[in-house]
Amino acid sequence: MTSIAPPLPDSPDTGADAPQSAADAVFHGIVQGLAQQRFVPGQRLVEVDLAAQFGVSRNSVREALQRLAAQGLVDLFRNKGAAIRTLSPQETLEVLDVAERMTGLLARSAARGIAHGAPTAPIQAALAQLHEADRSQDADAFASARRGMYRALLAASGSRELRRLLPSIHMPIVYAQHRPATLQQVRMRDYQAMCDAVLAGDAAAADAAGMQHVRNVREAIARRLGAVGLAAD
Repeated sequence: MTSIAPPLPDSPDTGADAPQSAADAVFHGIVQGLAQQRFVPGQRLVEVDLAAQFGVSRNSVREALQRLAAQGLVDLFRNKGAAIRTLSPQETLEVLDVAERMTGLLARSAARGIAHGAPTAPIQAALAQLHEADRSQDADAFASARRGMYRALLAASGSRELRRLLPSIHMPIVYAQHRPATLQQVRMRDYQAMCDAVLAGDAAAADAAGMQHVRNVREAIARRLGAVGLAAD
């Protein structure tokens, strides 16, 4: 995805919904705004406008933009400000390649955690929230529930390395730039399969389901673009 995720995976966007500082508010606001189509790839980001929008200082905006640029979500231009990054088809393919492996690893690690006694309730609760948001067609609630699912999987995995690496996958850009009409159905079906395997403590099945999810996303995007080459390994 991504998830530009994965990032993680959708990305797995693993950031907390509640910002801890003014710069956090801008950082998370832009990431979440991508999921909600309030920000789009290629859009210019004007410091004074963002400061007014988020009610913060321009210094906090600059700090957030630097962090977003470090994660590859924003391009910074000398004397020209910043813009949401746009991915080429090849860059999209590269992000999805990374997201595929990382999402499988996340699911495998979470399944192992469950098998060793990690609580299942957070994953079950996140999955229930996803189904409710899907039924109500509430895009904001779905995005929030998806973040909750990935956080629950990370918590079950107990992996500090995954927690560090997953947010760097650029799936938010992939989803903001490519929005096939069938994508939410693909994601909901795949999340159910992945969580079922994790909750069963089946590491191999969870790994396969996580990787298959990203392959399905790739196929949905390729169909929309009519780009056969994007689906090729």
